[in-house]
Amino acid sequence: MNSFGNHLRLTTFGESHGPAMGGVIDGFPAGMRVDFDNVLRELASRRPGSSPLVTGRNEPDTPEFLSGISPEGITLGTPIGFIVRNRDARSADYRSSESYYRPNHADYTYMVKYGLRDARGGGRSSARETVSRVVAGALALQWLAERGVCVSAALTRVGDVDAGSVVDEILRAPGSCATLEVPLALRKAMEERVAEARAAGDSVGGRVSCLVTGVPPGIGAPMGDKLQARLAQAMLSINAAKGFEYGIGFNAAGAYGSESADLFLPPEQKDGPLRTSTDFSGGIQGGISNGMPVVFSVAFKPTPTIMRPQPTVDTEGRRCVTQPRGRHDPCVALRAVPVVKAMAALTIADLMLGD
Repeated sequence: MNSFGNHLRLTTFGESHGPAMGGVIDGFPAGMRVDFDNVLRELASRRPGSSPLVTGRNEPDTPEFLSGISPEGITLGTPIGFIVRNRDARSADYRSSESYYRPNHADYTYMVKYGLRDARGGGRSSARETVSRVVAGALALQWLAERGVCVSAALTRVGDVDAGSVVDEILRAPGSCATLEVPLALRKAMEERVAEARAAGDSVGGRVSCLVTGVPPGIGAPMGDKLQARLAQAMLSINAAKGFEYGIGFNAAGAYGSESADLFLPPEQKDGPLRTSTDFSGGIQGGISNGMPVVFSVAFKPTPTIMRPQPTVDTEGRRCVTQPRGRHDPCVALRAVPVVKAMAALTIADLMLGD
């Protein structure tokens, strides 16, 4: 399936080197005035060709809204259809790879499942698909902001450069940060690792962390619709995502209960919501939001295409060597930041609309 959500549903379409990417957003509430400049800002943060550290594919990424929004920019409550045209595809770069399976790509699995594959940039398996998620997420972010919910995300690790202490501080002192910000020195160090990988014809993995404040208590449900389960499903549907953790995540495996308990505090006002002194639960208990900041992280693998020949097999099962060409991100996590932010907004908006 190519759809996400129940009450707020996004269906995306398009291939990396087709005429356009696009989507249909169903269930978006009527009456919201769209800030189109904000939509463009969100898209600019994932746009290819935007810096020397990302793919050289140069796409303007300007969405064309086809339905669901009035001429005055007000959402109508009807399906919002949009496209983002592909302007700078170079399909010839992929001719050589049509005859073999690229390591860590979806070439072989698509062939097994469908009996054919779109070799032009990977088709639907390309990160190009995420442009539609960011368009829809930008609208969801605006709807959430009107309800006091703020979503922010940041790159918190590249290779051995780890800014995880920023997230740890939020977990230990919730309310210390309204948005997730990484110190400039660490951001520069991460950029250096990306530049080093690119210069070596290699790629490097990374981690994106997300902070959502203002989520009211009671969002989510036990069992299959646990908030963390819905977030995990959304995040792991992003191309190149390899892991998800919320709160203290995998560090819980080495912790004691006495040092990881979120102790309740008296309400700030009579009959007001309870707070906790720490946020090791990541704002979620029993699959339901508890009113504290929702905090999670997503790990992304190194970009599978590297500018070095690699041994593989061809479509006949014979040994061969890849002939790398094309324009690729040396660190896909760099442009995944707005995608994580968008998917978090769509997931939480969907759950809020259902409650």
